[in-house]
Parts: sequence; C-alpha cells; structure tokens
Amino acid sequence: MNNILEKFFKLTENKTTIRREFVAGIITFLTMSYILVVNPNILSATGMDREALFTTTALATIIATLLMAFLAKLPIAQAPGMGLNSFFAFTVVLTMGYTWQFALTAVFIEGIVFILLTFFNVRELIVKSIPKVLKDAIPVGIGLFITLIGLKGAGIVVTDPNTLVTLGDFSQHSVWIAFLGLLVTGVLFARNVNGAILIGIVVATVFGFALGDIALPEKSIVALPPSIAPIFAQFEWDHILSLDMLIVVFTFLFVNLFDTVGTLIGVVSKAGFADEEGNFPQMKKALFADALGTTIGAVLGTSTITSYVESASGVASGGRTGLTAVSTALMFALALFLAPLFLMVPAAATAPALVIVGLFMISSVAKINFNDITEGLPAFITIVFMPFTYSIAEGIVFGMLSFTFIKVFAGKSKDVSATVYIIAALFLLKIVLDAMHVIG
Repeated sequence: MNNILEKFFKLTENKTTIRREFVAGIITFLTMSYILVVNPNILSATGMDREALFTTTALATIIATLLMAFLAKLPIAQAPGMGLNSFFAFTVVLTMGYTWQFALTAVFIEGIVFILLTFFNVRELIVKSIPKVLKDAIPVGIGLFITLIGLKGAGIVVTDPNTLVTLGDFSQHSVWIAFLGLLVTGVLFARNVNGAILIGIVVATVFGFALGDIALPEKSIVALPPSIAPIFAQFEWDHILSLDMLIVVFTFLFVNLFDTVGTLIGVVSKAGFADEEGNFPQMKKALFADALGTTIGAVLGTSTITSYVESASGVASGGRTGLTAVSTALMFALALFLAPLFLMVPAAATAPALVIVGLFMISSVAKINFNDITEGLPAFITIVFMPFTYSIAEGIVFGMLSFTFIKVFAGKSKDVSATVYIIAALFLLKIVLDAMHVIG
C-alpha cells in the first residue's frame, strides 16, 4: 500500500510523507468540519429536511474532495460553499419565492455549464488571465479573510452596531480557549514541532473540556447517518427558461468561479506549486473536480460545491499532495458515523489554526510594487475587499475592475489583456443585474 501511495501521489518528489499528509488532512477537516452543522442549518430554512442535509453535506464533501485528490492530486478539500448556501436559501427561496427544488435545479445547471466551460478551457483561460499583481494580492486577502473567520468564531472579534466590529468579551471562555491554542501552536512552530496546528487544536479542546464548555455526548457516539431520500435528485424544470433562472444560474456561476479561483491560487501558491505568474499545471483538472463536485452535489441535494480556503491549514502543516485531500475525505466519512465525537471540537479550538494560516498567507504582499499606483491600488482593493465584504469573489471582482480602469485611464492599456476586458465587462453586467434585481 505504501508503494502504491508513493507512486501515485509522488510523495518523495513532493518532499512529504504518508504520516504528514494524513495529519494535514485531519487538520483541514477540523478547520472546516463546521460545514456539517452550518450547511444543514442554513438550507433547512427553505423547508429541506435538516437530518438528510447533514448526510448529504458529508457525502458531497467526501465525493468532491476525492475528485480533487485523484484528478488534480492537490491538497485541497471541497464542500458546499458558504455564501453560496445563503444565496440559495435566503435569496432564491425566501426572497424570490421559488421552491428549494428550483434552486437545486439552478445548481445542477450551473454544474453542467461549468463542466462545458472547463472542457473548452474557458475557466482555465480566465484563471490564467488574472494579472500577476492580483495573483500576488489574492493570497494576502484570503489570509486576512480566514483570520477574521477565526477571530469571529472564537468571539475575539464581535459585531458592533456603532463600529461594525469590536473586541469581544474576555469573560467568555471561547476567547481564552483560542488564545491558549494560538500560544501553544505558535511556540510549537517556533520549536519546529511537526503537527503543531493539530496539537494546538487538541490542547485547546481539552482546555475547553476542563472549563466545562465541552460536554461528552450523552448518547452513543456511533450512529447510522440519516437517509437523503427527502432531498435526493429533487429537481423542478417548470421555470428552466425564465429570466429569474438565468439570473440565479449566472450568480451561482460567478460566485463559484471566483471563489474557487481565489482559493486555488491562494492555497496552491502557498504550497509552492504555482509558477511566477501564479499558474499551476493541475489547474484544468482542479476546475473539473469542482465542476463535477457541484453537479453531483446538486443530485445529492445540496448547494454549490467549491474549494475550501481552510485547506490552507493543511498545507501549512505540510500537506502537499492529493493524499491530504484523501485524509480529509476519510475524516468526513468517519464523521457520518461519529458526528457527536467530531462535533465536540469547538470553533474556538480551530480558530488558532486559521490565524496561523492567515499569517503564512500574507507573505506574498512583499512581491507587490505599491510604488506603482496602477499596480498597488488594485492589489490593495483586492486585499481589503475580501475581509471587509466577507467574500473572496468580491475581492477579485473589484480588484479586476480597478486594475482595468486605472490602467486604461492612466495610459497603460497595453497591460490589460483582451480576456481581462471581457471579464471586467461581465463583472459590470453582473453588478447592473444585481442592482436591477434589488430595485425591482
């Protein structure tokens, strides 16, 4: 078995080991396992069966992550995307008034379109056309974004009606759980201890148990997963040719494309697989894995699948190949039957992992020439829009638009490729359509 894994994933060539890959996969799982709780909670607001959604979320994550592992051989996990599930539930169903079956149909169509776009290299062309300065800025923005996710999850940063955000309540145990985990993880990294992030998560979880914030499951930790029959392949074709269906599918396409692109560029760059232009050889296969994952996820009964930025935590722990993704998928498979045990790990215990990863991801800011305003301003907008709009996709949108406009009006239009002009035009079209929908 070891020889098979070595040969298929080229572990020695990638300077990694089976143990390191599996530990990295476990860490990725721990930092993104919240999706098993959050996705059912969000989608069940539409009337979908919550228990069935738990199983579907896990199954879709397992299948999509294994596709990434075996097609692209990258240490990146895939799951139902945050933001995309909210659009599915709160915009398409609860605001526009369509059924959840209509929304699932839109996701399925999106997946088919993505498969076609990937087959004809359109998605790969879009990824390669992103200016290098923005490819350097994307990991920085993602680093700040996932740091904010970690701080928010631990209660260190909280919402405030006057200042938007403020420092959290230090009487809350979650704050101290996170700080202890961060301290332990930082010290272990300083001492070059392997598995520092995982050890930090374990120590923080044990500390939370000692404080009484974590309780052992009252019932058995082993149980069969609920049936997905209530939501499996529940499509509705009545409105397939409507304008609303077009708008919904376009929105799913847009957000998923640039969430995935941003995550792939950010995580792959930190893994050291990208060239100087931010491109990498497995790009098309990674995009195929995403497209297939979304299509299969819709059949299973969940919203759009996307690559997860939390995969960077596994990369930071040494994950370099698809074996890391296999490990993550195995953890989700176990979670199907051991949900009470895995869900014991609180968000505060995984927050330090996200903060540490955020630190590692901002290093590419040194490559950006901020002395050239036509380079520095689009990069800065890309970076700050991601955490401030809580969206990787929006950071790329406004980064690309600012790059295009400032280059053109500064007399440097030769720096803008034809593909970037087309992408910028589509971004403007989406903004106009969104505005018209809100006004309407």
